[in-house]
Order: sequence, then structure tokens, then C-alpha cells
Amino acid sequence: MGGGRRRVFTRPAVRVALAAGVSALALVTSCARFPDARPAENWQEKPHLTPEAGPKPRVEGDPENGPRNGQGGRTSSSVPPPQGCRDFDPAVIGTCLEPVTAVATLGEATALAADRTGRVVRVEKGRDPVEIARIPVDTAGDGGLTGLALSPNYAEDELIYAYVTTATDNRVVRFARNDTPKPVLTGIPKGGSGNRGALASDRKGNLLVATGDAGNAAAANDPNSLAGKVLRIDTAGKPAKDNPNAGSPVLASGLHAPGGLCTDREGKASWVTDRAQDRDLLFQVRPGKLDTPAWNWPDRPGVGGCAVGSSIIAVALERGAALANLLLNPDGTFKGQPQLSAQNQYGRLSAADVGPDGTYAFFGTMNKAGGQPVSSDDRVVAIPLNKAGSANGKD
Repeated sequence: MGGGRRRVFTRPAVRVALAAGVSALALVTSCARFPDARPAENWQEKPHLTPEAGPKPRVEGDPENGPRNGQGGRTSSSVPPPQGCRDFDPAVIGTCLEPVTAVATLGEATALAADRTGRVVRVEKGRDPVEIARIPVDTAGDGGLTGLALSPNYAEDELIYAYVTTATDNRVVRFARNDTPKPVLTGIPKGGSGNRGALASDRKGNLLVATGDAGNAAAANDPNSLAGKVLRIDTAGKPAKDNPNAGSPVLASGLHAPGGLCTDREGKASWVTDRAQDRDLLFQVRPGKLDTPAWNWPDRPGVGGCAVGSSIIAVALERGAALANLLLNPDGTFKGQPQLSAQNQYGRLSAADVGPDGTYAFFGTMNKAGGQPVSSDDRVVAIPLNKAGSANGKD
């Protein structure tokens, strides 16, 4: 925003213990349109989204959270069942939401959560959800609002980016609280299916955009299509300066139905999950074609959002109702097999975003969309990202 008023987040460390059993884990066709950027100073002053000081999330596996089940988690008897929208699990920070399709971290116990219908709410531990935006979308063909990311300059401009489906295309828009969304990147193909997308920061001032193939598998490998790609754009929607092909937003190709994007805190590596026709996949994003997955799941547990911790990637599993934890080697390969945590504890996990200190992440649930919801569903939950060398849940 104009005027230079700056908000600074405080980021105290969160005490997070280890969760159970973590193991060795081109040119674009003219249909793409890049609307003119609007300078931040032209935006009206927006109500402040930075959370007030409040209770910290106490995540699953925290030593202060009660009896253990012998695997790093709490016993089922240590937390009473929810009563209506009141959830007694200290890791839960948001309740009674629609199935969560996107999450963006605001603070230590505060996040934004979005659902497919275009509703965006702020959730904060101990408080009711507060709607901050309702974006017009088309939910047909697995579309709607499926990606959410904060501006790289959020502390100054308080802008939020979303990946949405409209009546004519898929696109990236930006908005501030209670304001009309502005187009950033339009013309991403829309189809009868394959409209789902994801957003993330590359930690270098740009946005990463994962796009579905719009129901046309061939489009994913077509350099003249924005479908089935990982795109890298600046905050105005223009191709990032260091993209493989000047003037093109395409960074990598070959996606089908992306579930999530995540980048490590140093901005050295980014990852994307994908649901192919015969298996679920995790790719490290490198320029070019996404040929060889870093990991694949032939049983198709429904990979969703991902979060990168210290030498670990946690992947939300929707149908698997768990986190798949993969321990990283320095070269980007994994140590051993992925192991599950939070299995059947919160139901079908979907969107994800890492917490401020990198030791935990916020995960959304989708239990009202085919799961077995409890009275407080759907929810946003803080779950730890276990450190390297903790395969047995021990230091």
C-alpha cells in the first residue's frame, strides 16, 4: 500500500515434538493474457490482517499435550470428541469450514483457508473464522478456488493471490480484504475436468503456478499451451526473468491434476504433487519436462498439498487420510520409504502451508467431501514436520 506503513510479523519458535515414525523420507500461445499490473499505491487501505497476539498452536505430538500412544501422538482418550464447532484438540485452529482446498500461513496460530466455492476465511486459534473475501468462481470440472498464496511483499501490500476457475478460463487473481479480485494471469485453458491448480512462492519474489491439463493429456506437453504446467511469474503476472524461455511463464511441463506446490525455506528446491491416471506422483520442479518423479504411489492415496521442513517433505493424503513423510538426502533423493503420521486422526488431509518457523505446517481437511466428518469439520490443523534422523520419533 502507498504510504510505506510496514507491518512486521513476530516469529517466536513453536515447541513441536516429533510425529510418529518418519522414515527416510516454449513459447506460450497468444491465448495467454497478462493484464497490466496495478501499482500497490492505487489500492485502497485495507483492514489489517496480521493476527493479534494469541494462543500458540499446540500441535499433535507436543510433549505438553497429554498422554502418548507410544508412537509420538496423543491417545484417543486424551482429547474429548468435538462438541459442535468446538474442537478440544489443541492442534486444531479452525473449525466448521467447508472442505478446504487451499491454505496460506499468516502467523504462528493464524492462517487463511479457502474452499472451492471461492470463500476465503481467516482462522485463528480460539476465535471463530472470519470471512475476508468471496471470489466468483465456476466449480464445474473440479474447478473453483484451488490455490492460495500470500504476496512476497505481504507485510507491506497485504495482497493475496488465488488460483480460480471462471466461466471462460482458469486464472490467477489477486485481492485484498473485502476488495474485488484483479486478474493477474488469464487464459489458462479450461476443460470438462483437469481445472485444479495450486500456488506457492519460490522464495525469491516470484509465484509458482501449477495448472491442470484441462482434460487434455496432450496439452501437458504442448509448449504452446499453459495447461499441465508449472509456471513462474512475477507479482504482476509477467514471466519471471530467469525462466527457460524469455517471454514465457512456463518453467516445467507434464502435469495432469496437481494437488500442491511447496518450496523449502531457502528457495533452493520446489516440489509439486500430481494425480496421474495410473498413480500419484511427487516431482522436484526443475526447468523442462517433468519426466522422472521423485516418488510415486501406485495405490493412488490422493496426494494433495505439501510442506517442506528440515530435510523432510510432508505430503497430505486425501483418500489415505494421513501424511506421507519423506526424509530428504542432500541431493534431493529420499532415505527409505515414506512413513505415515496423523493417520486417521483428522481424516482426509488436503491443502498445506508451512508454519513461520518451519517446524510444523497447517493442513486443511476435506471430510465433508466424501469422508466421515465429525461435528467440527472441516478443519485447519497444525501438524509437526519431523526432523532428519528421527525415523522412530526420537531424537
